[in-house]
Amino acid sequence: MTDLIDVQLVEFAGLPLVYPYSAALFQFPMSITISIVEDDSAIREGWTGVINRTPDFRCIAGYGTAEEAMEGIPANPPDVVLMDINLPGLSGIDCVRALRPRLPEVDFVMLTMFDDRDRIFDALRAGAIGYLLKRTTPTALIEAIQQVKAGGSPMSAEVARQVTQFFRESRPDAKTANPDLETLGEREGQILKMLAAGRHYKEIAAQLGISIDTVRTHIRRIYRKLQVNSRTEAVIKFFGR
Repeated sequence: MTDLIDVQLVEFAGLPLVYPYSAALFQFPMSITISIVEDDSAIREGWTGVINRTPDFRCIAGYGTAEEAMEGIPANPPDVVLMDINLPGLSGIDCVRALRPRLPEVDFVMLTMFDDRDRIFDALRAGAIGYLLKRTTPTALIEAIQQVKAGGSPMSAEVARQVTQFFRESRPDAKTANPDLETLGEREGQILKMLAAGRHYKEIAAQLGISIDTVRTHIRRIYRKLQVNSRTEAVIKFFGR
């Protein structure tokens, strides 16, 4: 059994909870490309080996600093970036914050030794879609990448507990905490609530009787109005962070 769960924020008795689901329910493209940003060459090479030994997974680049990544990733964008937080020079969080608006189709997953709340939420606000501890097993690492491509937000169990605990301890009224939510139209508000409940684009389209392209159009408008760059950031604003 792995120590990884896919976090979806759903509500039960007025509180957001984590809800795991299996990425095995979804089909993936023939090849998933990954880039690694990690200053420790031994760790970087170890992750590269795990990825390249997995069928239909391919590591296309490795970078030792955020500065190298900010130059190389836009020129050769992967599907998923595994990003260390503590890098020499610019941090991994700052690197994600700089790259995410330029590369909206790339998913960033943080891999770090730290599970404190400030780092977790800083990374999520910067645009990271997942947050794993470096002691994550190779099997769990591959599962996390699969979950990302299925539309999930993988987190190590310890990290998920921190997120859940935060929302249980403090949940102000979302609109009071984030007046930007008042700018959303009725349909946009419906879609944001469904995103926060862990729904995928196809599910949203089917439930609302609209096309997936229309869902994407609404989501782009939501991101623009909330001044965010990712689903995770939008959900954090929805829950009043």
